[in-house]
Amino acid sequence: MASTLLHHTKLWCVWVADASLQLIKSISFSQCWRRNSLLRRIFPILVLISFVTVLLASNFTPVIAQLPRQEIRGVWMTNNDFDILKDRRKVQEAMNRLREMNFNTVYPVVWNSGYVMYPSAVAQRAEIQPFVFRGSDGHDILADVINQAHRRGLLATAWFEFGFMAPPTSELALNHPEWLTKKRDGGETSMSAAGEVVWLNPFHPEVQKFISDLVLEVVTNYDVDGIQFDDHMSLPHEFGYDRYTVSLYTQETKNPPPANPQDQAWIKWRADKITAFMTQLHQGVKARKPKAIFSVAPNYYDFAYKFQLQDWLTWLRQNLVDELIVQIYRPNLQNFITNISRPEIQEAQQTIPTAIGIMTGLRNNPVSIQQIKSQVQVTQQRGLGVALFYYGSMWNYSSESFNERQAGFQALFPYPALRARVE
Repeated sequence: MASTLLHHTKLWCVWVADASLQLIKSISFSQCWRRNSLLRRIFPILVLISFVTVLLASNFTPVIAQLPRQEIRGVWMTNNDFDILKDRRKVQEAMNRLREMNFNTVYPVVWNSGYVMYPSAVAQRAEIQPFVFRGSDGHDILADVINQAHRRGLLATAWFEFGFMAPPTSELALNHPEWLTKKRDGGETSMSAAGEVVWLNPFHPEVQKFISDLVLEVVTNYDVDGIQFDDHMSLPHEFGYDRYTVSLYTQETKNPPPANPQDQAWIKWRADKITAFMTQLHQGVKARKPKAIFSVAPNYYDFAYKFQLQDWLTWLRQNLVDELIVQIYRPNLQNFITNISRPEIQEAQQTIPTAIGIMTGLRNNPVSIQQIKSQVQVTQQRGLGVALFYYGSMWNYSSESFNERQAGFQALFPYPALRARVE
């Protein structure tokens, strides 16, 4: 498509230049120049048009090549946005606003707190969800968000926010205790930004099948452009001491798991198992929808691998990742710059669309529009895209007025950067 556009643009430039030159040549200067004052006035303009259009025709290729057609300009839509997501009119307003501000991707949540945000046969079979999240008029929320995003030229990528994480009071945790993993002291919970949570055992075949079935259900039943996993498609390094995992590790290594959860071989064994599952999941998604975007949004690599057993750099090098968004939620600009300049991020952006996750605020942690603008600016200077967390906090939780926030976000992207839809 780009080459076709380039070809036609060059033809247009050449046509304009040629027409201008032909007009100049067709004039009989000896007869008209002295008598035609209009000619004397427009002659320099015709010459200028000819010169500029020829120059554009000869130099147009670099301009086209530099257009960031795959630049990510995304926004996450969380369950905190549920009042918006369930209302067709509010979804329409949100998509209109994002399109006007030249965003190009939305990431609506589909898996959060042990529940799915759409009618799911998989969840019903697993007996984890005795209800269905529906819109205010009984409609399918996910289908509506996807449809309205596509109408405005936005990609819609389904976000499996909680990954292997779930609240201990969820039906998932209560009805399937055999799916949970443990710490060495027998503890099953840890503290997260979402509060106290338990962790599904990523090494257990029934857990793997359940997560895979959810993902393939979405890819099959909805016109999504892709699926995304974040830093919760992982396991805190303290976990993995449940009976199933201990037996599996002992069987494969002839030794029990080390008492130290930070033992390097023990970390690698668990990280490799998660990578093997991600490989299978990637193959399953691509078999259903070959062009679906397989997106991941982890923390920076050193932290992700050592403390979350998430070896996303290996995923990248094994071509499992079509899009990378690294979460860098740092208020200090210099610290932010240091983190977005990491070599693994530079490596990723050589091969796939790569972006930085930027915080726009939380209920108890407002973020100024000036901080957001500064972080977006330094991110774009490094050729990276942007994903904002999250839609509702773009407008709320700040002492700044709505109009101030609106004007600030409007100024972030002065030109559009469309992304190709998955067909």
